[in-house]
Amino acid sequence: MVRIVVPSVLASEAEGKQSFDVEAETLGDALRALPVADLLFNERGELRHHVNVYVDGEDHRERGGLVSPLEDAHEVRIVAMVSGG
Repeated sequence: MVRIVVPSVLASEAEGKQSFDVEAETLGDALRALPVADLLFNERGELRHHVNVYVDGEDHRERGGLVSPLEDAHEVRIVAMVSGG
């Protein structure tokens, strides 16, 4: 079981829920199991550019990306980048 924590902007799209416990073998599978998955991935199935994902505090890109395996007790945290000018 993996706990996924989403930012409040995504929680508002998931009936206010900010964390989800999911069973998944890979990071990509875990993210696709979320009720807000369509907001995380683009039409090609790639993670959107403004979404950062951390597994136990480490950037997912340094762990092997979306195909990296997950083990029990990992926390996945989604952080939406904020930009403007």
